[in-house]
Parts: sequence; structure tokens; C-alpha cells
Amino acid sequence: MLRINRNLWLDPGEVSFTYIRAGGPGGQNVNKVASAAQLRFDARHSPSLDDDIRDRLLSIAGTAATKDGVIVITARRHRSQEMNRDDALGRLIALIQKASEKPKRRRPTRPSAAAKRRRTEGKQHRAGLKRMRARVSGDE
Repeated sequence: MLRINRNLWLDPGEVSFTYIRAGGPGGQNVNKVASAAQLRFDARHSPSLDDDIRDRLLSIAGTAATKDGVIVITARRHRSQEMNRDDALGRLIALIQKASEKPKRRRPTRPSAAAKRRRTEGKQHRAGLKRMRARVSGDE
């Protein structure tokens, strides 16, 4: 079992890996070895996640999530397959940890009477300055 946080565990059977060739430095080794790891996790059908976490996870994942609710993470930072696999798994765990935190509800607030007064005084001051800059009428 993969531990996400103290209340949430993930079955390793829900995560699948495929290995692909990665570009970048490495010489001939890049052309021969599939060192990049591609992780797939079916978040929509996962029994480990409750509905709230599942919805937040799919929204946080953004373009990493497919239409079917499968999260695809590709790791190709390292030259070894094992390190890329661990990197992809770590990124998935971080995503699920972030999704498991309930967002704080926003409390709507109102401006205080003093703030309203300062605002109107500032507007009146500005209007007075503009009035002073205006042309003088031709009566004088």
C-alpha cells in the first residue's frame, strides 16, 4: 500500500507504468533504452478515493487528466528507469495530497465605515484637484 497521508492509502495495483524512450542527453543509450516512465492512474474509478478528493484531484491535474478520468504523468528527468518511476510516483502522491486538503471557505467581508469614509474623501479630493485644473470661464 502506498501511503498518501495518515488517513489515505493507495493500492499499488491501481497504478500502472509503461516505459518509453526519452530524448535529451545520453548518447546512443537514449536510442536503445526506454528510460522514461509513464504512470497511469484511473482516478475516476479508484476505490481508494472519496468523491470530494476525486473531483479536486481531476481539477488540479488539469491537462494530465484525460476525458475518462485517467491521470497520465510522464517522468523523464533522470537517466535511469527506476529513478523516473519513483519521480512519477512522487508526483502522483503530491497531487493526491494536495487534493486531499479541503480548501478554506472564503468568508465574505464588508468594508468598514472608516474605509468607506476614506474612499469618498479621496474621491472628493481628486475631484477638487481636477476642478482646479479646469479652464476658467470667459466671464472675467
